[in-house]
Amino acid sequence: MRSTTDQPVMLSSFPQAILHVDGDAFFTSVEQAIHPELKGRPVVTGKERGIIACASYEAKALGIKRGVPLWEAQRACADLVVLPSDYELYSLFSNRMFEIMRRYTPMVQEHSIDEGFADISGLRRRFHGSYQDIAQALQRDIQQELDIGVSVGLSLTKSLAKLASKFRKPRGFTGVAGPHLHVFLPRIPLDGVWGFGRNTVHLLHKHGLSNAWDFVRRPKAWADQVLGKVGRDIWDELRGHSVFPVDPEEKTSYATISKCKTFTSPSSDRDFIYAKLVRNLENAFIKLRRYRLATAELVVALREKDFVQDAVEVRLSRPTSATHEVLPVIRELFEVLHQPDKPYRSTMVVLNRLSEDRGIQYELFEDPVRIDAMIRTAHVMDEINNQFGKHKVQLGPALVLPHHPQTARDEKTWRQQTLLPGETARKRLNIPRLAIEV
Repeated sequence: MRSTTDQPVMLSSFPQAILHVDGDAFFTSVEQAIHPELKGRPVVTGKERGIIACASYEAKALGIKRGVPLWEAQRACADLVVLPSDYELYSLFSNRMFEIMRRYTPMVQEHSIDEGFADISGLRRRFHGSYQDIAQALQRDIQQELDIGVSVGLSLTKSLAKLASKFRKPRGFTGVAGPHLHVFLPRIPLDGVWGFGRNTVHLLHKHGLSNAWDFVRRPKAWADQVLGKVGRDIWDELRGHSVFPVDPEEKTSYATISKCKTFTSPSSDRDFIYAKLVRNLENAFIKLRRYRLATAELVVALREKDFVQDAVEVRLSRPTSATHEVLPVIRELFEVLHQPDKPYRSTMVVLNRLSEDRGIQYELFEDPVRIDAMIRTAHVMDEINNQFGKHKVQLGPALVLPHHPQTARDEKTWRQQTLLPGETARKRLNIPRLAIEV
């Protein structure tokens, strides 16, 4: 694989050491940890949507993948175990995983529910071992304490660490030091590089490139000319020069906020579809107020059973954080989009043009008393819901949701069916509750 003209791009082994921890089939691994009887069996989650959200490696070996309709997967495997997604349970395991990572270093960045980065630079003396030893010890702790598999990549930058964690799955470890980049990168196809989308890959193919090594062997000026700043940043990262540091701070600012909910089964019930849209609106504005933001643009989308989606956007006269103030606008947009008797599978609300909520500068003909009342109402609802559970107080259109006819996909998760004394559907202890027979 290595030609005589290939030379190392960096001689220093680890000017800094970055880990990427990636859960292996995370949702199904958690289910198998809670239910040991499912280990070794093909398991998928997503029963509530009718589409596979996650497939265990036993299911993947049968050709069953994420995004496949359940009926198609069950036709391929009659013994397939199909479970509803228990996102609360997955979040608990995710929190535990990141807690274990923070035992090694405070420099941990949560990238998603099942993957994150950690900067372990300078920790070799503390842990009396190499960076590879530290990474593999962290991996063992996660596997032993949570009984889930994770793959770990170790390298000089976040981009390289992420490539390394994908290199050997499941339960794999790959460490790539600086002098070995010219051996590792030729094995990474362009579509495997973090930050290269489909169109970028097509463009690079037209320039005669086929893998990550081909890309970094071109001059940096060429990457800048073809791809701009994104190309420069990825070029630096792949050559071992960090551009994206590990950021342990929780995200506090957003350019946009979106909420989308897929129904457990498609519905043509007008009131139910509108109620789902309003619930998305509520959730989006709860998050908006949590970060003290206001929105000046709304996007509403309805997706049909066959995945055809219609959307419409509207610009507001001024930014707002009051849910009640935009509810009439949402109703109008819904009337524009909704087609009677058509089955829909999901609704979505997107809040754009976000800015810091600094109060309202009223227009000439607005009613300040009424608007102030809406704002106060929204904050009072937030306080009540924070104390007694989400959506204890909610907008009127959403009241129809608990009364919608149930289907087989509405089956509650195991955790929801096994409440501890004093728990409710909305307020539960942050433990997964292991069922142990003595």
